[in-house]
Amino acid sequence: MGERLLLTSEWTLGERIGVGGFGSVLEARSDEVPNAVAKLVPKGPGAERELLFVDLAGARNVVPIIDRGEWEDSWVLIMPRAEKSLRDHMRSAQGRLPLAEALAILTDIATALSDLHGQVVHRDLKPENVLLLDGHWCLADFGISRYAEATTAPDTQKYAMTWEYAAPEQWRGIRATSATDVYALGVIGYELLAGNRPFPGPREHDFREQHLHVNSESLTGVPLPIAALIDECLYKGAEARPTPPNLLARLTRAVETTPSAGLAQLQQANLAEVNRIRDEERAASEARSEEERREELAQSARRSLIRMMDYLKDSILANAPTAALSANIPKTRPGREGWVIRLNEATLTFEAPVPEQRHPWGQRSGPSIDVVASAALRVTAPANFHGYEGRSHSLWYCDAQTAGEYHWYETAFMDQPMMRGGVRPSDPYALNPGPDAAEAIGPGLMRVQVAWPFTPLSIDAMDEFVDRWAGWLALASQGKLQRPMMLPEKQPQGSWRVR
Repeated sequence: MGERLLLTSEWTLGERIGVGGFGSVLEARSDEVPNAVAKLVPKGPGAERELLFVDLAGARNVVPIIDRGEWEDSWVLIMPRAEKSLRDHMRSAQGRLPLAEALAILTDIATALSDLHGQVVHRDLKPENVLLLDGHWCLADFGISRYAEATTAPDTQKYAMTWEYAAPEQWRGIRATSATDVYALGVIGYELLAGNRPFPGPREHDFREQHLHVNSESLTGVPLPIAALIDECLYKGAEARPTPPNLLARLTRAVETTPSAGLAQLQQANLAEVNRIRDEERAASEARSEEERREELAQSARRSLIRMMDYLKDSILANAPTAALSANIPKTRPGREGWVIRLNEATLTFEAPVPEQRHPWGQRSGPSIDVVASAALRVTAPANFHGYEGRSHSLWYCDAQTAGEYHWYETAFMDQPMMRGGVRPSDPYALNPGPDAAEAIGPGLMRVQVAWPFTPLSIDAMDEFVDRWAGWLALASQGKLQRPMMLPEKQPQGSWRVR
């Protein structure tokens, strides 16, 4: 082509090397930069110039903008020329990538998302926008994604999202957040590790139905923490997905950690769960109702807790072959995934998670913590001569530490020593969210107190949790489980947020 383009520097445009929904990509060179590309983006109605030029300086693994400006009827972005796109790399691989390579790619992408967390959202993350540059997989086209959202032209609106990678909130017309990019990374991760996308489409209405109402099948043949992480990235509820910093930390830990023999043994068993297709089609509205939000969070919470409790169950059964397993379906808290492990005369009981109502505290102005679902774990044995039978802990899916960030937390409760009305057979004990629990996590010194700090649970950090409950079951089976010498056993204050 050989046309000259004067921006901050003078550029010579070469052959066209790509074309897409946002315009053309041409070879470009200058005296200082001999190997670059010029992306020409047609000016669309409603698009402000600054939307193209987001300052992402300091963020790792983001393709830098070398020069910028406008030429004829287009905005122009000059960028270094990358070696290839992730899409090109995936096509050449013709199937799933080796685990180490896939994790390295995902870690590079997560590094960029983590650095940009709270600053800018990509909105259209896909393999075409991930480029290999200087040995790292880098994100491109942040500004163009903002351009697409800003334009009012009907014929460009379809480019504001790519069907295969669009999060549920995008299909609903709700504003994208960093969780939207995490969802797209989950689709990419699934594609890298499985060799196919989690939702096959192929038409627009198929993709919409699948992203909104169908759960992908869990990955097989990969370590459990990675399969669980990809699954969490694909949760329908945006608030339930990992944050970019959490995502990066867990990927880094997976890359650096060699799986234990026990964990490898559990991978296939725990990854057998297949996501269920929801029966009722949800209305595509611009704002999701509170009931829908909580239902999606509760479904995500159930899946993650069942996986963690399966890990606990399988670890115990693997080390105690004489233990007997049975289902636990209590009439008061029905849940199909509950179980009981019996060893000698001792039992370890998991009460499966159930959804909680929006304000369970029984007070007009209760605690600020929002509990979406709750479960319980208890170890019991025949009462000793002090009347002690065992202990139970609550498992709450809530935003105990940061408002709006939901995780599973383990906690337990106790009676204030000076206000006890008698000796409890279970101490400490579990509570469902309600008036008694509200006393414990509310202000002031009340009859009920927190006996165990709100401790987050994660599938990739289960060793201490498993060892502790396995030890309590072992003691109970030998008649040696005793009431704690002091309660609380650990300092709980400061482990949950208050108003």
